[in-house]
Amino acid sequence: MNRDLHDYRKSYQKGELLVENTTTHPMDQFALWFKEVEEAGGVAEPNAMTVATLGRDGYVKSRIVLLKEYDHHGFVFYTNYVSEKGDSIAHHIQIGLSFFWPNLERQVIVKGVVSKTDAERSDAYFNSRPEQSKLGALVSDQSSIIKNRKVLEDKMDKLQETYKDKEIPRPKHWGGYLIEPVSIEFWQGRPNRLHDRIRYHKENNLWIKERLAP
Repeated sequence: MNRDLHDYRKSYQKGELLVENTTTHPMDQFALWFKEVEEAGGVAEPNAMTVATLGRDGYVKSRIVLLKEYDHHGFVFYTNYVSEKGDSIAHHIQIGLSFFWPNLERQVIVKGVVSKTDAERSDAYFNSRPEQSKLGALVSDQSSIIKNRKVLEDKMDKLQETYKDKEIPRPKHWGGYLIEPVSIEFWQGRPNRLHDRIRYHKENNLWIKERLAP
């Protein structure tokens, strides 16, 4: 099979990004962009982000997860700690994040160091989830091989009966990760492929801004 995609072309012209118009702290710039993406509409889940980890087998793996919190400390998502991504993180704490927002022709690319959130923070988010999502975290031994879908459905049925009218506890193997960034790049599409790229990186605990060639 050989499909030629050479004629796929797009002219990017929805905005510009100048160093002098960016915030001092990159998380403030992220918050500004996130708000603008939300308000512009057209992206079903603006909090969807790609998480890239290095596995024990030496391969990089990327997958989409949902950002659930962010502040000046960094980005937080929740998952199963004994999943493939959890095992990769336990092995190699440097990971990458990326957001792509086509409605405004923007990307954000993050390099950071990851750690588990404390139990109280994980409990608070878990308890805010719908009941079926809580049970889903108990049902799935994420990334393990299963015989068929019926295995999951049968386990869900049993757990629904077990926890009928009862509080559903957060599994100890499920919780949050905080990614503390060391570098955040903001990419704005521009005409003629002369895109704007402004990167923040940390030096001596201060954020330094620099423009990158497209």
